[in-house]
Amino acid sequence: MKLFASLAALALVAVACGGGTETKEDGPTIVVGSFGFGESEIIGEIYRQALEAEGYTVEHNVQIGPREIVKPALESGEIHIVPEYVGSALEVGFGVTPSGDGEASRDQLEELYEPLGVSVFGLAPGEDKNTYIVMKAFADQYDLESISDLAGVGRTIEFGGPPECTERPRCLAGLQGTYGLDLNFTALDAGGPLTMAALTGGEIELGLAFSTFVFNPDVVLLVDDLLLQPDENIVPVVNNVIIDAYGSDIEKILNAVNSKLTTADLAAMNKRFGVDKEDAADIAADWLADNG
Repeated sequence: MKLFASLAALALVAVACGGGTETKEDGPTIVVGSFGFGESEIIGEIYRQALEAEGYTVEHNVQIGPREIVKPALESGEIHIVPEYVGSALEVGFGVTPSGDGEASRDQLEELYEPLGVSVFGLAPGEDKNTYIVMKAFADQYDLESISDLAGVGRTIEFGGPPECTERPRCLAGLQGTYGLDLNFTALDAGGPLTMAALTGGEIELGLAFSTFVFNPDVVLLVDDLLLQPDENIVPVVNNVIIDAYGSDIEKILNAVNSKLTTADLAAMNKRFGVDKEDAADIAADWLADNG
C-alpha cells in the first residue's frame, strides 16, 4: 500500500503551521489511514466523508497493514488520522499494559503520544475485541462455553490466527500462559476469510476473530473468563500537523462522529462488508446519513 506524503509536502505544512490559519481550500490534504481489515476501512471512510462534508480535502489510504506499519506512518506525518483501538494501541504500540477501563486507557495513550506530536480524541462507545471462536459441534462435543473450558479437551488444539499472533502477548502467548492451553498454531489472518474457511473446513479447531465479525450461526464465541483481552474502544489519533493547520474544528468533527459509533453499528457494518460484499464507502455514507 502506497503512503503518499513527501518530505517536501511535509515541510510546506510545517511552514504553514502555527495557529490554525489555513483555509480549507488552501490547507494541506488530510490523509486518513486504516489498518488491514474491513472494519478499519469503514471507520476511515466515515472519518473521510465527515471531514469532506465540512469542506476539507481528504484522501483515504486503505488497508495499509498492521500497527507496526501504521503507527510509524502516523508519527512521521505520512498519514494524519487513524481510527485506533485503545487497548491494542497501548500494548502493541507502546508495550504498556492497558487499564481495565477504556477511558483510563485513552488517557494513558494521550500521555504517551503527546511528546510524539500526536493527539488522541474522544473514545467511542463502540469497541471490537479479539475473541476466540470454535465450531458449535466442537463446543457441544467438549461442553465449551469459555476459553478456560478448552483445557478439558485434553490434547493439542489446532489454533489459527494472524501471523503476528506469535508476537502478541494476548494472542498465542496469552492463551498458553493465562489459560495454560496446548496449541499448534497456523498463521492465517485476523478473523478473516482464511481463518473462517480453515475453521469451518476442520483444518483448525480454534480461531482468532474480531468480536463484531462473527456472523455464522454455527460458530461459537468463547467467553474470555480470565479477561485476557483489554477494552478496545475506537479512538481517533491525529498527527498535530493537521490540528496546527486547521485548528480545533477537526477534533469537533471527529468527536461528534465517534460519539455515535456503537458496537452494534460496527457489527452491522461489518456484515455488510464481509458477508454482503458491499463497498466501504457506501456503508460509511449510509451510517453518516442515519446518524445525522
